Amino acid sequence: MQSALQLLESLPGVQQDSAVSILAEVGPDMSPFPSSAHLSSWAGLCPGNRRSAGKDKGGRTNRGNRWLRATLTQCAWAAAAKKDCYLKGKFWRLAAEGKKRAIVAVAHTLLVLVYEVLGQTKPYQERQTPAVEERHRKRLIRHHVRSLGRLGINVGFSSQRAGSSHPPPIAHALYRKPR
Repeated sequence: MQSALQLLESLPGVQQDSAVSILAEVGPDMSPFPSSAHLSSWAGLCPGNRRSAGKDKGGRTNRGNRWLRATLTQCAWAAAAKKDCYLKGKFWRLAAEGKKRAIVAVAHTLLVLVYEVLGQTKPYQERQTPAVEERHRKRLIRHHVRSLGRLGINVGFSSQRAGSSHPPPIAHALYRKPR
């Protein structure tokens, strides 16, 4: 029982009291739940699915274990405020649609992590985020190059030296007068 508590406390946003609450509701054994989707459905944290004519109408989550749901949403708020955390990035990516919806999504992800941690009996390892940051940086570069092109400024890049980890330098920027 103590090892299950320590495993849950390795998750971001989960402290001792919330780990005890999660363990009391779910239990240390994950065998009653065939998958993390079954666990999230039982807890009432699976995403709703309401479609009509090929359009998503924004379904509600189902009713489930309200105590587990409340505990996980509190943990999700804590994880969303933690520095250098994958769940914080997920929260802010989804917060544009609404913070309540984003918190439920983070709580769902946290419950999936609970299932994985207790099922595999391995502590949580933070996901590596530099790949996402690199992809985001490249997307921003493409966006700004296109924006400059629409303004009449052509930006060209010189070839990158082999073995260099720095981005390629800007070779030239030609300004054309708008017509």
